[in-house]
Amino acid sequence: MRTREGGRIVDEAAVIARVRAGEPEAYAELVRAHTGIALRAAAALGAGADAEDVVQQAFFKAYCTLGRFRDGAAFKPWLLSIVANETRNTVRTAVRQRTLAGREAALVEAEPVIPESADPAVAALEVERRAALLAALDRLSEEHRLVVTCRYLLEMDEPETAQALGWPRGTVKSRLNRALRKLKRLLPDFQPREGGDEHE
Repeated sequence: MRTREGGRIVDEAAVIARVRAGEPEAYAELVRAHTGIALRAAAALGAGADAEDVVQQAFFKAYCTLGRFRDGAAFKPWLLSIVANETRNTVRTAVRQRTLAGREAALVEAEPVIPESADPAVAALEVERRAALLAALDRLSEEHRLVVTCRYLLEMDEPETAQALGWPRGTVKSRLNRALRKLKRLLPDFQPREGGDEHE
């Protein structure tokens, strides 16, 4: 499986093989390639101000369990399943309740989704739509919020979503359908874009 890092292609299998062969510094390539998506996942799943800590812990756990990583599998959904577990643990043990505003701020901070060259009116509308979507997501059950976040906020495809959440593909499909029906009632204008494309 290959992934892009700063305009160049990273051969994940080759990097993992190097780490397993006793070259731990090679792991930094995977960290650089996946930090952005990992931060977006942690923030979108509710880690709030703890998103960076969650991601650091997830990368550490992934490194420690790399021996169990299945050859030929994609690294991103495997990593994001660890990020999702770490986020859940962090949210459950947090003393204070995460607010929607904090989650939204962390998500916007984690990824400047709107190019600086964009028309300010268009940019403002996009921020407003994203805030409305996050508010609606907060009203869904955890499983429905997870599946919508993976498919549409993180743009993962169905197999990646199934792997990241540890669910069968049929479960992903049925929960996504139910979640989208609920979102449609909460946000009549919501038009989901299709999730991530197949990777190179």
